[in-house]
Amino acid sequence: MAEWVKLREVSEAFLVPWDPSPPGEDFPRPPEEMFYRLLDTADTEHSQRFLICTLAEGAIVGQVSLNQIFRGPFWNCTTGYWVGQPFARKGYMTEGLRLCLAIAFQKFNLHRVEANIIPRNEPSKALVRRLGFRYEGTALRYLRINGVWEDHEHWAITREEWTPIGA
Repeated sequence: MAEWVKLREVSEAFLVPWDPSPPGEDFPRPPEEMFYRLLDTADTEHSQRFLICTLAEGAIVGQVSLNQIFRGPFWNCTTGYWVGQPFARKGYMTEGLRLCLAIAFQKFNLHRVEANIIPRNEPSKALVRRLGFRYEGTALRYLRINGVWEDHEHWAITREEWTPIGA
């Protein structure tokens, strides 16, 4: 817990502009509270959370979540992710999200993974483009971020469009 909390603390100014903020909740949330929420929702029917770590030291660099996992005729989820400021733009999230797409499509047999991104978040849009997501449109006032209802670009990839690791 201490390593995750410290990473969130040192990255707060970097992450808060992109963090969801449900109405009526204190924001930003204390990192300890966020960590316990991570544990509570890490492995459920509707959400999966993964820590992204370095191979050499095993240091936590960020997190990828598969959220709103739906079955039935939909077989879909949304993904959310963050990387700590000291590790940003070094390729860790590309590899972390690539591994989580493999889990979504191979382990959970999902058909579609979606990412919703604030239009000005160019690094996030570059990430999903690199991994084969396609832009599908913009949803107005889609998600409350840092206390403001923000528009989001809707990006998605289906199993048919995804390139498995090593292919």
